[in-house]
Amino acid sequence: MAKPRTAWQVMPHQPLQKLSENLWWAKAPIPGVSIDRTMTLVRLSDGRLLIWSAAALDDASMQSIEAWGTPAFLIVPSALHRLDAAPYKARYPELCVLCPDGAKKAVAEVVAPDGSLQDFPGDPQVSFRAIAGINDKEGAMLVHSNDGTTVVLNDLLFNMPLPSDFATRLMVKMLGSAPGPRVSRAVKLLWCTDKPALRASFEQLAQIPDLVRLIVAHDTILHGADARAALLSAAAQLT
Repeated sequence: MAKPRTAWQVMPHQPLQKLSENLWWAKAPIPGVSIDRTMTLVRLSDGRLLIWSAAALDDASMQSIEAWGTPAFLIVPSALHRLDAAPYKARYPELCVLCPDGAKKAVAEVVAPDGSLQDFPGDPQVSFRAIAGINDKEGAMLVHSNDGTTVVLNDLLFNMPLPSDFATRLMVKMLGSAPGPRVSRAVKLLWCTDKPALRASFEQLAQIPDLVRLIVAHDTILHGADARAALLSAAAQLT
């Protein structure tokens, strides 16, 4: 796991993608391994921005983000996704930092949380849903756009190919994180305390009537029927 940063450091990344009128997405590398991570940005109904799993981007990308809205909320989605949390808080001191209850201790090592996901003040564009069976290690974010609902998860569901380099490929195989979509061996062994409850959470997300896409931390977006199928596949893996 890469050490959390204290300064703004940009690695070559893919361009920002505009997925809907209120939803942007970016993919950036993780230092030291051939795995990408994703950042999701949501424009709230008042024009402010919510940033899920921050990644330091180049000046042009950050200027585009700042022109779109004022960064107001930073979601640190788990103890494992703190890499650029401190640099974002330094760049935007007014950010309200929220994280799952089960990640607060680890997040506090790099940036002070202002509350839990449940403390988000509410907005028609965004809602958070607790995930059962994992002791609040992560939660789900639901983004409501004109084209439907996007489910945003973090490491509970992986959807990436096997990495190309030997060392990272071996690590990923040991963790059971690829190829996706899949629930990793690490999640099953280290986080999951109640498989039936976690399975039910995945099934409930799959039943969202207007589900249009699924975003996960690593690293491919799934759309439409593929998003629903991935969530049901994740549920089926928890037997």
